[in-house]
Amino acid sequence: MLKTIGFLGCGNMGGAIARAVCKAADPQNVYLANRTAAKAEKLAAELGCNTTINDEVAGRCDLIFLAVKPQMMEALLTPLKFTLAERPGRFVLCSMAAGLPISRIQELAGEDYPVIRIMPNTPASVGEGMIQYCSSHVTAEEEAEFCKLMAPAGRLDPVPEALIDAASCVSGCGPAWVYQFIEALADGGVACGLPRAKAQEYAAQMVLGSAKLVLESGKHPGELKDAVCSPGGSTIQGVRVLEEQGFRGAVMDAVLTAYDRTKEMGKG
Repeated sequence: MLKTIGFLGCGNMGGAIARAVCKAADPQNVYLANRTAAKAEKLAAELGCNTTINDEVAGRCDLIFLAVKPQMMEALLTPLKFTLAERPGRFVLCSMAAGLPISRIQELAGEDYPVIRIMPNTPASVGEGMIQYCSSHVTAEEEAEFCKLMAPAGRLDPVPEALIDAASCVSGCGPAWVYQFIEALADGGVACGLPRAKAQEYAAQMVLGSAKLVLESGKHPGELKDAVCSPGGSTIQGVRVLEEQGFRGAVMDAVLTAYDRTKEMGKG
């Protein structure tokens, strides 16, 4: 049903999804096209899949990933309208552009084609992504097959389109802030005398393990936080300083600011 898979764009996010898809599908059925051909060729050599041009992907692939930034979507799809319109069989478009609703993708593509809209994140490249998705005109069989193809990327969760921008600002933007946090923790460790490599390893593994404990225990993060804070101990003093510095409020403001920007991009 979704046998041939094409990627229009092989940047960081497109490349991450292509790596995941090539674990679930035969790489010989995967086709990569990119504005800079050398980038597609390098990724294809790594994955054992094929390179081609945009028009070829638009004309032959059953599932077409639109892996470009929101501001580039119109320039990508406008030249492909005729090719898509001339196709005799069914195909599915998959957009990962923040802020662009399905209706806008269909408008730019020229018709109300089946569309899946996803919000992935960069941890998908190591199989630990959080990918929200919604769809229009997609059959249950196509959705099931899509989820099977995407499974190596991480967790998938269907959400109403009205929530997908908010979701993207938590799990899509969130890795950047987590990396800042890991870097800051490591800097603190270095300030205390740890070697840089050790401090970074400890910080990263701590974040990984803490996240796993939240997911697997089902406990509220506040309860897990309390379990680390012994009366009169070191941890509660650190918690006090973070509260004084507005740590939680700053994180919430980051999500809200990213959400506002996402909405702006959708209007563009």
